[in-house]
Amino acid sequence: MNPYKIQISDYNYILPDNRIADFPLEKRDESKLLVYKKKQIQDAVFLNLPNYLDPESYIVFNNTRVVRARLCFFKENGSKVEVFCLESTEFEPTQAMMQKHNSKWLCFIGGAKKWKTNTQLKLEIGNTILYAVKREQVGKAYIVEFSWEPSVKYFAEILEIFGNIPLPPYIKRLAESIDSERYQTVYAKNKGSVAAPTAGLHFTESLLQRLKNEKHNIEELTLHVGAGTFKPVEAETIIDHEMHNEWIDFEISTLENLSKSTKKCIAVGTTSMRTLESIYWLGVKCILNPKIEISELTIKQWDAFNLPQNYDPKIAIEALLDWANRNKLKNISTQTQLLIAPGYSFKLCTALITNFHQPKSTLLLLIAAILGDSWKEIYKHALDNDYRFLSYGDSSLLFI
Repeated sequence: MNPYKIQISDYNYILPDNRIADFPLEKRDESKLLVYKKKQIQDAVFLNLPNYLDPESYIVFNNTRVVRARLCFFKENGSKVEVFCLESTEFEPTQAMMQKHNSKWLCFIGGAKKWKTNTQLKLEIGNTILYAVKREQVGKAYIVEFSWEPSVKYFAEILEIFGNIPLPPYIKRLAESIDSERYQTVYAKNKGSVAAPTAGLHFTESLLQRLKNEKHNIEELTLHVGAGTFKPVEAETIIDHEMHNEWIDFEISTLENLSKSTKKCIAVGTTSMRTLESIYWLGVKCILNPKIEISELTIKQWDAFNLPQNYDPKIAIEALLDWANRNKLKNISTQTQLLIAPGYSFKLCTALITNFHQPKSTLLLLIAAILGDSWKEIYKHALDNDYRFLSYGDSSLLFI
């Protein structure tokens, strides 16, 4: 299939509002699990996930942590202005969280017309004060300059004090106390996401321990999820849609483990899958240009369709590992805009654990790249059998 000519209307289905999960289940691992393997569908429960994995599987998790990126300011007349922090305009996510004194962010603003450009709004809790100044507009977003007192606090601390959990736009309610825990994976570490890697929300400490006890290999990497993950595809054909950029970060030890492994990976979530597949294409770029600069070592939207396809995954990973060692790096932090759509050839992944995604979304295109037209049968089965959809919904295990 030529991915440039994909019609997004072919990846649509009817999702009733009452099938969108507004709240998480009481217990994470009691969600439903749809297993698709060798063209067969099975209904299961997530806590029994290990029963459907091959022995000593290689399972990769995204350990990003959601930040409290939604801020509510009030003008003197009582009108509300809501600021949703999307990404730093100056630093990669980890560095952005560690800034003191001030920080500039690209933000969506609810009530932007109420807030004049270059004027200041203020929030105050105890002896901590947060100031925000609206600067220029960038597309549908705005640059917002934050500063705070006392300036010794990190921006991550400021968001913890003043911010709210940024629930996705299709959950039509305000964030509640339960979301602080449940819109976060139990293994979340690296702060920087403005949306959860939702496939991981089903895992519990006990389930993770069972996977380890059964000698499955556990690997972690980071993709900081941006609000672009919810960006609708408004173009008729996918070539006219601009994929969002996201920051990825992984240790050199991860490359060493991937190089030694004789098994392909099970990705926990589309974010882990996009990071793993991006690692392969970064390796291809190192093969083609061993002296490539770190500033050039990024993945663009169409790289996976335009770069040579015939390099063995082990050779690509070793090329990236050699490049990192020559540059004396302990980890690699870069950006990926990778689009996975029908016609894509998977390099490192053999299966995906994921929730059920929105109609006409790039995430559904990724699912179709795995399943072909079978995605329609699987989603119909999920709808007919009372599966819950989207971020707080049920899960699936899909083998490629």
